[in-house]
Amino acid sequence: MHVDANRSRRVASFVEQVRGRLIVSCQALAHEPLHGAEMMARMALAAAEGGAAAIRANSPVDIAAIRQAVALPIIGLYKDDIAGYPVYITPTLRHALAVAEAGADVIAIDATARSRPEPGTLADYIERIHIQTRLPVLADVATLAEGVAAVAAGADLVSTTMSGYTEDSPAQRDPDLELVATLSRAVDVPVLAEGRYRTPQQASDALAVGAIAVVVGGAITRPQEITRHFVEELEHTTGRVGRA
Repeated sequence: MHVDANRSRRVASFVEQVRGRLIVSCQALAHEPLHGAEMMARMALAAAEGGAAAIRANSPVDIAAIRQAVALPIIGLYKDDIAGYPVYITPTLRHALAVAEAGADVIAIDATARSRPEPGTLADYIERIHIQTRLPVLADVATLAEGVAAVAAGADLVSTTMSGYTEDSPAQRDPDLELVATLSRAVDVPVLAEGRYRTPQQASDALAVGAIAVVVGGAITRPQEITRHFVEELEHTTGRVGRA
């Protein structure tokens, strides 16, 4: 497999900037109250002022707006539901090229074992992205096997983003720290921890078991989710008090 020296330098630079630190995912879909590129750019600026080392962002318009607002590295992706295919994070080369054009430093793709809308293998897809963008590819996976396969296919980094969101991975309320640990031992590329990280302690635990950095989204940038967690905890407490 051909190794692009420029891409290798990009990966090394990204890792140097985020190692041991927090990456904030600034995303809001069309049905959410904070949807909009200007809002996400402001959210990214707030994250940067709070000490975030990088931003994860969805869609070319949001990525471009965030690129103008902050000087941090951006993990870019493009969510798009395509009928008949469960893969929706940067599902085609067209989406990847749009992410690159918008100013992303790393391109995140769904690298699960589920069917994807373009012909060819995962390795074919990653190679096309590498050739046409010269950017590193971050593989979002749900299982150890998928992470190992993604690295074999040419992924430059791996993230546990999809754990708990596919049929092949365990549904759980808390982060999948076991996957972070096993992936970190099994692959020779940097591993990011992502998915249901709600507390600083959980983020610290992910670093302790091998992640180079932790991606946190909803617990920081989705007020409706933050509110819901407080409401559920208070309702649980009220129920306990009521039974006393």
